[in-house]
Order: sequence, then C-alpha cells, then structure tokens
Amino acid sequence: MHTDTLIIGGGLAGLSLASRLTDLGQSFLLAEARDRLGGRISAVRHEGATYDMGPAWFWPGQQRIAKLISDLGLRRFAQYSRGDLMFENTQGQTQRGQGFSSMQGSYRLEGGLIRLIECLSESVPASHLRLSCAITALTKQGDTVTAQLHGGRTITAGRAVLALPPRLAAQITYAPALPNTSMEAMHQTATWMAGHAKAVAIYDRPFWREVGLSGNAMSRLGPLAEIHDASPAQGGPYALFGFLGVPPQARNDEHALRQHILSQLTRLFGSQAATPLSLSIKDWAIDPFTANAQDQQPLYAHPDYGLPATLCGLWDGKLIFGGTEVAQQFGGYLEGALEAAENALRLLTKPER
Repeated sequence: MHTDTLIIGGGLAGLSLASRLTDLGQSFLLAEARDRLGGRISAVRHEGATYDMGPAWFWPGQQRIAKLISDLGLRRFAQYSRGDLMFENTQGQTQRGQGFSSMQGSYRLEGGLIRLIECLSESVPASHLRLSCAITALTKQGDTVTAQLHGGRTITAGRAVLALPPRLAAQITYAPALPNTSMEAMHQTATWMAGHAKAVAIYDRPFWREVGLSGNAMSRLGPLAEIHDASPAQGGPYALFGFLGVPPQARNDEHALRQHILSQLTRLFGSQAATPLSLSIKDWAIDPFTANAQDQQPLYAHPDYGLPATLCGLWDGKLIFGGTEVAQQFGGYLEGALEAAENALRLLTKPER
C-alpha cells in the first residue's frame, strides 16, 4: 500500500490536515491507533445530549477554530457562568462566594467538540482512513518512508506527518535513527492534559442553577479540584464536570473514587448531587494512545510549546511534526492543533527547488 503522505494520528490536527489534502486532491492515508477518530476529543452521550470528556472550551481570538466551526455550519455557545461560586477548604468546609466564573468568556460547541471530528471525518473519503492502525516503526530508504504496523503490515509513503504528541512519536522506532537531540526534544515535550482525568455527573435538573449557583467550584480537598457546569446549550440532561486533582497513582480504585466524587458534589451542591443519572470518568493518564510514563504527573501550568529546531527538516524533510504540542502560538489547545496542521500543510505543498 503506497501513498504520497502518511498522516499518523487521527485527532483534530491529523483530521484537519486530511480534510485540507482532500480538498487539494492530494494522495494520503491517515493511520489512527485507536478504533475511533478524535484523539483527546472524546465524549459520552446520555438521552441525546453529548458531554465532552476531553477538551471542552475554546476562546475569543482563536480565529482558526472560529472559522472551522463556521465552515462546518456548527454553532458555539458561551460557557454557563451566571451565579455564585463555591469553595471548599482542606477540612471539607464549603463557602458560597461571589465573583467571576473561572471560565467566563470561554465558548463551548453545541453537540460537543466531537461534532468537529464527525464533520471533518465526513469530508475525508473513508478509503483514506485506517483505524486500529498503530505505527511501530518508520524506515527511510531513498525517497520512500515505510511504516511498520502492529501486526506486520506496512504502508509506504513519500513523507510522514506525526500528528500526535512528540512523547508518543518518540515510542516509534526510526531507521536511520534520529539524532539524540531530536529524541531528547520529543521526550521533553510534555503532552498537554495527558496526566489529567475528568468526571462528568449528569442530572435531570440543574438544581445548582435553581439556587443561584454557577456550577463553578474550587476545592482544596478533592478529589475534584475544579468543577464547572457542563450542561448542553439548551435543555437537559444537565451536568457538572470536574478535573480530578489527585495524581494518577491515587485513582486506581474507581469504586472508591466514585464515592468520593459523589460525596464532594454533595458537600458543594447539596443532597440532590448525590444521585446523578450517570457518572462517567475518563482517566487520560492510563490511555496508552495519549500518555506514557512521563505523563503521570499532571501539568499545572501551560508549557512553552513550539517546534524545536532539532525536530525540523528530519530525513530531508520527509518527517514532519504536526500535533498541537509543536504549534508556536496556541500549542496544546484546539487552536494549536489547527495551527500545527496548517504549518504541516505549508511544508507538504511547498514547491520543490
């Protein structure tokens, strides 16, 4: 199987690049290790509503995602922020306070961010997509890059785009071997949100709104460190979601974790929070297609992302990095995924001298 461009990774960056190459009539294949597209964009559904289990927000000033949403005919809505905040100290004592919701001014997407993935995938011919297709090795011989797949199959291409976190790209075997400085840069580039976990509790009523709460809460006790309203734009079911503040090593007992989450939601929002219609947890730190051992410590500040010089021009330009972590301006964000895809496309369509 041969193609001009092999895209490795079917998240927002890889799919955006695939859609652009489709529009240009270019030859490509997209290989995704998971059995689904979307990468860190993931969702659960309940009674017709969709709830983001990965990223949920984007912001004013992020023009690429605004244009993509418009082009796809989708609609955004403002993160719910009306009402008071809740605080919980290290002793589990709660306090109601006034102030700005921490995500006030951010946007969410009607139907969840998974709609971006669904619409983009519809724009790419199914014959160009390969799911459950993990790449274990890449070999360059002359003008050809050969990808070894888990299970023994191969794909040959003129060039390869690594539309995945650099730490995961570092797990691929390269022949000829990449320079030590390149491998070191890949290992040192932290995967955004890879060490995190997210919980979504779904309810038939927005009882917190009914008593003047925004659904936004901060806790020094946990297990949820930060909580937000995750309800759809209109109607229900309604939801609260939180980022788990305990490290991955303390999240192994899911039954106990669920009980602690429900106890905390009850402390913050009252007895009605104790019995959700459903409680979903997504631990990205144990997802092998997102995180590795280096990601077991969650990031609490946004890294200084960008494309290191040591990752440029590898294999005479036949190996291109194109995931959100290498975007210079919006690295780590959804906007960064689109920025990285844009930069990769520029290299792919650059006239040869």
